[in-house]
Amino acid sequence: MREILHRIWNLRRHLILVLAPLLFLPVVFIMPLQEGKCLYVILIMATFWCTEALPLSVTALLPICLFPLLGVLPSSKTCPMYFLDTNVLFFAGLIMAVAVEDCKVHRRLALRILMCLGVNPCMLILGMMLSTAFLSMWLSNTATTAMMMPIATAVLKNLNDDMGIMQRNATLVNADEPQENESAAEESNANPEAVEERKDEVSRLEIDGPQQPNVADDEQKQKMATGKGILISIPYAATIGGVTTLTGTAPNLILDGQLKSNFPQSDEVNFGSWFLFAFPFTMLFLITGWLWLSFMYGGLNLRLWKRKKNKETEVRAKAVIKAEYTQLGPITFAESAVATFFSLFVLLLFTRDPKFVMGWSKAFKPKYVTDAVVAMTIVIIMFIFPSQKPSFKWKIDPNEPFTPNPPLLTWKKVQDNVAWNVILLLGGGFVIAKGCEVSGLSRWIGSHLHPLEHVSPSVAALLSCLVIAAFTEFASNTATSIIFLPILAELAIRAKVNPLYLMIPGVVSCSFAFMLPVATPPNAIAFTSGQLKVKDMMKTGILMNILGIIFANLALNTWGSLIFKLSTFPNWAEISINQTRAATSTSVQFLNISD
Repeated sequence: MREILHRIWNLRRHLILVLAPLLFLPVVFIMPLQEGKCLYVILIMATFWCTEALPLSVTALLPICLFPLLGVLPSSKTCPMYFLDTNVLFFAGLIMAVAVEDCKVHRRLALRILMCLGVNPCMLILGMMLSTAFLSMWLSNTATTAMMMPIATAVLKNLNDDMGIMQRNATLVNADEPQENESAAEESNANPEAVEERKDEVSRLEIDGPQQPNVADDEQKQKMATGKGILISIPYAATIGGVTTLTGTAPNLILDGQLKSNFPQSDEVNFGSWFLFAFPFTMLFLITGWLWLSFMYGGLNLRLWKRKKNKETEVRAKAVIKAEYTQLGPITFAESAVATFFSLFVLLLFTRDPKFVMGWSKAFKPKYVTDAVVAMTIVIIMFIFPSQKPSFKWKIDPNEPFTPNPPLLTWKKVQDNVAWNVILLLGGGFVIAKGCEVSGLSRWIGSHLHPLEHVSPSVAALLSCLVIAAFTEFASNTATSIIFLPILAELAIRAKVNPLYLMIPGVVSCSFAFMLPVATPPNAIAFTSGQLKVKDMMKTGILMNILGIIFANLALNTWGSLIFKLSTFPNWAEISINQTRAATSTSVQFLNISD
């Protein structure tokens, strides 16, 4: 029996690939035809995404085959969805990240932050979290975690070396104890009064309190806890930091893409407005998360009292970080150039259309210049700009050799380091959203959510956060956002609520995967260090999930409502409803004529 189960387990992916399309086939016949065919494709893709029966990016390509064959969307409308304006923005952000990683600007910044904050356990965890969160705003969460782990490993190696020294010292102390016991025995034999005196001392100690614990064991436990805190803080901070910017994580971009696809008149969400909403949320979440991790692993208790510091350990850890920084050498021309272009990149994105003041994009035709235009312009310039300071000595001295100066970016670097699979995933999400809209599936789902239409919008937002946060622990955040965002949008329209009121907390909750190692790639990277256990992530992550849900709803109902004007039902949603109804009636008339 065990052998049979083992073979079935080995063939599980093949069985899912064959059985899933067969099991979901009745959906096509039970539901209305167009909606059923669209849901059939979505259920197959959701199953493949959750089980990884196919690679995630390959599953994202299925609509190119299935939508035209089943008559959901023509190929001419399906294929362009894989490279929308949002995909171009994300693609440019990935290329910018390649330039930053190539010249090691991110590593220099992270080490500088750690040197400034200090290396006692609480401040070391804070330094790791701040560095990781800032980098993950601009780089992918996985790349940021992979970059920070070697720094953490070097610090932990120093802590482990100190633990070995303390254990050896404790062994030497214990080896001396028998001699002390022997001398005490001789004293008791020689002087019976000494025995009575010792008994009195023991009774007084039992009344006054227990003896002091072994200092070496206490320090060892604290260092092991600090090591866990440092390791677990990196993926958590990467996840939190990724929420801050529109390009920081895939669900944010899926929100942007689905708004542009389903609500073309909407312009509330852009790089600047999202940052204004997400940055206070990120800082609040990050600081609270740091206090929680410091309480769990950094020796911080409810009275904010820290355990006794080990000065020698702190000096050694600081020396390790300083040595890592020294190995980088002086700042190079390429680092300065990339930092300048990166700063210009961020500045132009913020000031394009910040909403509270007039942006520079008002000088151009409306909706012509988007965030993607800004990002790709900066990236193209970096393919031209030299990576070394130009020298013109060859113009003066004919004997001076002329060597070509390589640019900051080359296509080979981009080709080797860009995460192309994520771009395909985004495209797959946009195709599904378009299919739900055109086929009428989103309206069909919304029509079956009547009970929720009468629920208070704030309660509906809270419930959506709870459901999505639980679901994303077992599925990728990209797949989770693709599945839930169209449903939340349709539910909001049915309830005459601003669609952003449900979509924003939903998309933020897609990143709340703190409890399981398999929930996100950053969690898996930290778990592979071998020092973390599943129970460590479970007991720490459950409160992180709760805090994230609380802060997301707090942000939504305070400053988020002001930034995105969530208290009113927007005109762009009403226009979209009318256009969709007109398109649906036209398609129905066409089908009747064909019949």
